[in-house]
Amino acid sequence: MVNFTILAGGYTSYIASYMFNSETNNLTYLNQYITGGNPSWIISHPTNKSILYATNENVPVGALQSFTVGPEGALTLVDTAYSGGSGPPYCGGLSTGQVAIANYGSGTARVIPTTTDPLQFSTNDSTIVTFPVPTTGTQGVSEPHMAYQYGEELLIPDKGNDKIWRLGQNGSPGNFSVHGQIAQPIGSGPRHIQIYENQLYTIHELASTLILQDFPAYPNFSTPLISNVSTVPNYQPAGSSFAAAEVLIPLPTAEFPTPYIYTSNRNTGVQDPRGDTIAIFENVDNQLVLKNQVYTGLNQIRGMMHGQQAGEGGDAYIVAAGFAGTAGVKVFKRTEGGVNLEEVAVNTELPTRTSFVWLKQ
Repeated sequence: MVNFTILAGGYTSYIASYMFNSETNNLTYLNQYITGGNPSWIISHPTNKSILYATNENVPVGALQSFTVGPEGALTLVDTAYSGGSGPPYCGGLSTGQVAIANYGSGTARVIPTTTDPLQFSTNDSTIVTFPVPTTGTQGVSEPHMAYQYGEELLIPDKGNDKIWRLGQNGSPGNFSVHGQIAQPIGSGPRHIQIYENQLYTIHELASTLILQDFPAYPNFSTPLISNVSTVPNYQPAGSSFAAAEVLIPLPTAEFPTPYIYTSNRNTGVQDPRGDTIAIFENVDNQLVLKNQVYTGLNQIRGMMHGQQAGEGGDAYIVAAGFAGTAGVKVFKRTEGGVNLEEVAVNTELPTRTSFVWLKQ
């Protein structure tokens, strides 16, 4: 038996904790811990699971917060720093000890150093990166939505600019600037990315597509689209409106040898009574092949997370919830080698959640 703690952020003023028992398939709501407003995205420190970072997706002044993590996910707030803009929906921990945060509402990003104590922020020398107003596309504003480290670069998908910005550090920690970009199809709205074996997988919110590209060596600005597929299920209710949100690629294991790609669909219009789907793809000879559309009963899956981040025993599971509705938090077990998902646990004490962190108890 393995017990997991699952922390869950959302558009509230707290982070919730759950316990998932993988033997009994029970998901138990434990507690909630007060935070700043709208801790919509939460992450563990890259190497220290007793530290948690959370955005405060507030308008017009966003923030980044740090917490200690105790038994059963008990959180204690330690420090808060200005995000460098408005409405940050995402933060990402860097291997250097810095924390990157994207500000969707102001078209900016910031990399915030920590002191020798990774719970304490040091913002004195941290620059705010402002992205240009787009000259093409449909949004008319820059809308950065993620911060992803790859090697020594920081990648920022920008939904408004239809680009993935390439940032590099200029000398001291916190001092970053744009030194390149990877173009995406006009009007596609790149939202989140994953990189596996030097190939770039991008989920596009406006087009509801998943695109595969080879990751171009710096300073190349463009790379051909190898494969471009829709994430939307075949059946679309009248009045539906889709906006893809998340992409995950759990690393292969003995039990799950194929690196399937899991993407979340969000129907922001008239709902299918079966809820939104998680679309499962496989890269077959550089072509993205849809393997399954799993209906979840959830409404607008903004964030989901695989349990592999908790270590041994967690790679069989994915946790997800809706941004809307009352379906609560659900845990799905990967079956058939990962090409299918089975709902094994649900807790509806909180109707919605938007991001997750897995921890082993």
